[in-house]
Amino acid sequence: MQPIVAIVGRPNVGKSTLFNRIIGSRMSIVEDTPGVTRDRLYSQASWQRHNFLLVDTGGLDMESEDDMIRHIRNQAQIAIETATVVLFVVDGKAGMTDGDIDAANILRRSGKPVVLAVNKMDDIKQETLAYEFYSLGLGDPVPISAANMLGLGDMLDIICDHFPAEEGDDPDDIIKVAIIGKPNVGKSSIINRILGEERVIVSDVAGTTRDAVDTFYEKDGQKFMFIDTAGIRRRSKIKEDIEKFSLIRAVAAVERCDVAVIVISAEEGITDQDTKIAGIAHENGKACIVVTNKWDAVEKDNKTMAKYNTRLDDELKYLFYASRLYISALTGQRINNLFDEIKMAYENASLRVQTGVLNEVLIEAMARNQPPAVKGVALKIYYITQVSIKPPTFILFVNNPELLHFSYRRYIENQIRQNFGFKGTPIHFIVRNRDNNKK
Repeated sequence: MQPIVAIVGRPNVGKSTLFNRIIGSRMSIVEDTPGVTRDRLYSQASWQRHNFLLVDTGGLDMESEDDMIRHIRNQAQIAIETATVVLFVVDGKAGMTDGDIDAANILRRSGKPVVLAVNKMDDIKQETLAYEFYSLGLGDPVPISAANMLGLGDMLDIICDHFPAEEGDDPDDIIKVAIIGKPNVGKSSIINRILGEERVIVSDVAGTTRDAVDTFYEKDGQKFMFIDTAGIRRRSKIKEDIEKFSLIRAVAAVERCDVAVIVISAEEGITDQDTKIAGIAHENGKACIVVTNKWDAVEKDNKTMAKYNTRLDDELKYLFYASRLYISALTGQRINNLFDEIKMAYENASLRVQTGVLNEVLIEAMARNQPPAVKGVALKIYYITQVSIKPPTFILFVNNPELLHFSYRRYIENQIRQNFGFKGTPIHFIVRNRDNNKK
């Protein structure tokens, strides 16, 4: 699982400014008003050779009973529990406050590695102000200035030192499968049914899987690694926060996988959260399988599956290429079919097509349906070649990329799929001008 770094601290200590500095863009709104960052934001970040997810949180105000403040506090506490490392930010100019002490107590109880950053140390002469934060019992304070980008390199070095040791590259013969979905759709139950044992804790309480678990399994000579996305303990009145948290775990798991198995509950149907999680896999170019679990709990007639397929068509239009499977982890219904779908999606995502054969298909497709013209200028597609896999990516060389309308691009994609399959995997296109090599 990709490391997750959560930035926490009381309101107005400069967390969002630091977040923006690390990721290199102004994603998080920065104002002097406490509580501006109400929901957690996350973004990919990197330092040296390390890639990680950085999570920005609202301010930890441990005393207020205001509903919005409690919501922010819950979000921050969820981020702490999901984090690989917690970056605890305090205000060096303001000095240590009761709020810092309360937050430090929470962090010590979490058992997570904590890096203590004393912000707003805009001058090296002010670094002595950081010393009082030793009393928080969280290790050596690191003086920084997010506004002036001082000390950030040292801070990031310390953060990365807490990341788990990186293992060697996974063997090519192992298919890495991420089981993703919102809480309580049966992700862990699916893995347990596959293994035939209670390897992953299963409970009816949403989010009881606390940590990500990699589970290895071999079937018919093919090795699989199942990545179970972690959940979190359910607390009262924070269902929305738990669902937002699941997106972060999905991002981290999808980054590592070859095939994403998107699990939906047949009892609940497709929700907004399901579409968001499915979108993560699609946007990352991963091979996908849409699995509707708990199929045994649905009252059925001869039109039930057709109705569910229509809903999937409507809600997950962008996953038109994905395989679909209706299963029950409880009874084992169609669980064995999942392996065939995973292998097919993986093989198609890894498929390479020779340039000569591709161009024969392209020429035939253009003869059947002429390229469009805009203001009297006709699109000319000179040739096509495949440049990469996972997902299969093709370059189209044309006379003018602006003439290639989305509908004709989709037509070309459909012709490629009809001839070569590619079921279960997205296809990406890069369009270039043949003459000046500009996209």
